[in-house]
Amino acid sequence: MFANVPTVLSPLRVRLLLVLAVLLATLTPTAPALAAGKGGTTRAGAEVVAVTQVADRQVDLSVRSTALGGRTVDVRLLTPDGWNPHDRRHRQHWPTLWLLHGCCGDYTSWTSMTDVAETDSLRDVLVVMPEAGWNGWYSDWWNHGEGGDPAWETFHTKELRHLLERDWGAGSDRVVAGLSMGGQGALLYAARHPGMFKATAAFSGSAHPLLNDESVDRIMGFFAGQNNDPLRVWGDPVAQRRIWQAHDPFHLAKRLRSILVYLSCGDGTTGPLDPPGATSALEADFNRQNHALAAELKRVGARHVTTNFYGPGTHGWAYWERELHASLPMLLGALATGR
Repeated sequence: MFANVPTVLSPLRVRLLLVLAVLLATLTPTAPALAAGKGGTTRAGAEVVAVTQVADRQVDLSVRSTALGGRTVDVRLLTPDGWNPHDRRHRQHWPTLWLLHGCCGDYTSWTSMTDVAETDSLRDVLVVMPEAGWNGWYSDWWNHGEGGDPAWETFHTKELRHLLERDWGAGSDRVVAGLSMGGQGALLYAARHPGMFKATAAFSGSAHPLLNDESVDRIMGFFAGQNNDPLRVWGDPVAQRRIWQAHDPFHLAKRLRSILVYLSCGDGTTGPLDPPGATSALEADFNRQNHALAAELKRVGARHVTTNFYGPGTHGWAYWERELHASLPMLLGALATGR
């Protein structure tokens, strides 16, 4: 079949082949360009680009994420005694507590607003406090059907988890807790990723955003924060009802039946840890949502649910610090059974 190919190339044919080779070299992407993800990253997933020791046992990782469009965000680690991820020969993998911040907070919130860094019972646990955006809602945003940045759920449950377990001493036994927006996140991650977490705790969490029109309007108001288009997050609560239900812990109650669940909330009236006359319509709404979720968990047969609906109390850190301590025996007990 090659009988008609000349054995000697004419000068014109040589010039034509050289031009063709140059064109192919120009138009064909190089290997790094083919591997580049959205936002210009050259490596899929997440990678640590800086490490900062901010205090005793506190380390901040600056992580560049494909799921976040190549942006770099920070993750704070509260490290256990003896933690040394750089000792590859004797590296230990530690049970992990994920602590999720609320709306308008960030990855520093738990260490700046509570005594978590001084809590002795956490000295043999790796505590992960990831950035989740001012109002990211622990979700891969719908973005009018386009998806893409931000994809907080993918960043946390896939990219960051794999990174921490590969390079930073995180083990496969995990529990998760959070407040407000982070309380919803703790419930969502446990429900939407079966087997990832052995227990979940939500303090004043948005536990049933589809409870009623007031609840829907309130969370849409949060979605609209910082001049954001509120439909970017989960879409329209009617037209994209399935997306909303897929991010509503009440509608995911069956997926929480097999793990330990801790729910706590005040009723929005002045409580013992509030200044005189303080009230919170937000806490009152979340209180109704948490009661609804607790009832649904009971209805679907969940047998490992602890509730502390403590009555008077507003939406504030004094209560969330107290509830973290109250839930730690359950959370750490779940980790101990997994060792």
